[in-house]
This record gives sequence, C-alpha cells and structure tokens, in this order.
Amino acid sequence: MTTPVADDLLVACLCAGWCTTCEAYRSVFADLARAHPQARLVWVDIEDHSDALEEAEGGAPDIDNFPTLLLVQGGEARFFGTVLPHAGVLERMLADAGRGALAPLADPAAQGLGRVVGALAASGRLDG
Repeated sequence: MTTPVADDLLVACLCAGWCTTCEAYRSVFADLARAHPQARLVWVDIEDHSDALEEAEGGAPDIDNFPTLLLVQGGEARFFGTVLPHAGVLERMLADAGRGALAPLADPAAQGLGRVVGALAASGRLDG
C-alpha cells in the first residue's frame, strides 16, 4: 500500500558518485519514486551540479554526510538533512508531507538550495 503524497512535492537525494552508501540507496530511492508517482523524486550528484548548488541564495549549505534529503513542497524547503538509507524513513516523510505536517524551514540557505534544486529538476538536468 502506498501513502498519499501531495502532488507538489519535490524530494531530492543529494549524494556523491563515490559514496557507497548512496549507491546502495539509489535503488531504494528509485523504487520509492515508482511507488509515489504523484511526487517528483530526483537524484542530485553534488559534484556534477556543484556550480548550480553553490549559486543558492544564502550560500549553499555544506553537504558532508550522505544520503542527504531535501524536501520541497509548495515551493518551500520543508526538510533538509541526512537520513538513514532505509525506505521506511522516506516513506514516513512522504506520509507527513501528504498530511501537510512539514512546516517550512526557517533556514535561508535551505530555502535557497530548494529553489536551485527545483530549477535543476524543472530543467530536466537531474535523474528521476
């Protein structure tokens, strides 16, 4: 059974190609993308897109731990942080987003990153 998810939800997994944890999580993330077609799940290699990410208003937040997820709903970043690479973690976040339970983040850097990732996703330059 899939959880209802708001259709204006963008979920970006921010990872690096050299990260073995990310590589293992990629198939889990892809399965979740297929299970939740009403949400847009995209994969962002932070090294391949470093120039765009550094242009985020407020400065790009450091991404030192992987996988890091960014959830953007209604054009606002609602979650930005490192997660355990398990399907259930993201499933719970998707359920929270579907209920409108994720408040916008106050961090301007996370909001700027959300806008940049949203633009990358809209441009078709991301996997997912």
